[in-house]
Amino acid sequence: MSVQVIKQGDQPEWAVIPYKIYLELVEKAEMLQDVQDYDSAKAALERGDDELVPSKVIYAILDGENPIKVWREYRGMSQPETAKKAGISVPYLSQLETSKRKGSLDVLSAIAQVLQVSLDNIVSSQP
Repeated sequence: MSVQVIKQGDQPEWAVIPYKIYLELVEKAEMLQDVQDYDSAKAALERGDDELVPSKVIYAILDGENPIKVWREYRGMSQPETAKKAGISVPYLSQLETSKRKGSLDVLSAIAQVLQVSLDNIVSSQP
């Protein structure tokens, strides 16, 4: 490989390489980043810090279904069970799930904790 080294005083400052070699290095660097991202995601799954979510959950939310209801059903929880664990009434939860009411930050945080999702997962799609 032909490399031109440009020095500043006695120290190498720049390395000039053929463009084709540069492109190959960029491609290899991107591939390395992909491998590192994969390894990081796999490790997070193995530690239980992340989970795989079925596409039907994502599509339901993207299609406009209420995220609280979608996540509750995905977790296999009933409204009474979810409401009790979140410290709210079943009618209140029902109103949140039908978007007839907006919950306070405290209530939404409690629901997110019960459903084991971040607050963003249930708030960002709220009307």
